[in-house]
Amino acid sequence: MGFGVVTLLVSYLVHPKFPETEKLSPYECGSEPFSDARMPFPVRYYIFAMLFVIFDIEVIFLYPWAVVFDKIGLIGLVEMLVFIGLFLVAYVYAWKKGALEWD
Repeated sequence: MGFGVVTLLVSYLVHPKFPETEKLSPYECGSEPFSDARMPFPVRYYIFAMLFVIFDIEVIFLYPWAVVFDKIGLIGLVEMLVFIGLFLVAYVYAWKKGALEWD
């Protein structure tokens, strides 16, 4: 935490005090921009990205289990089925709430 605070403090102290307008303008390969480049992303994008990260981490947890599957026996299988079942419930919940719709 100390490193993060020190980094933020140093960046605040050494940042340019008067930014130039050229540095604040959007870069579009030398052509004039068609519209404002600083438009907000929809919240739906962030929800979709968070769901991707969560389910991607699930796959990362499945890999070590698959490697030692023959050594952990039936209890390991039951534990992983419960784990996958919880994620399946979460997936169905997100699907029913419309979090996976891309309109």
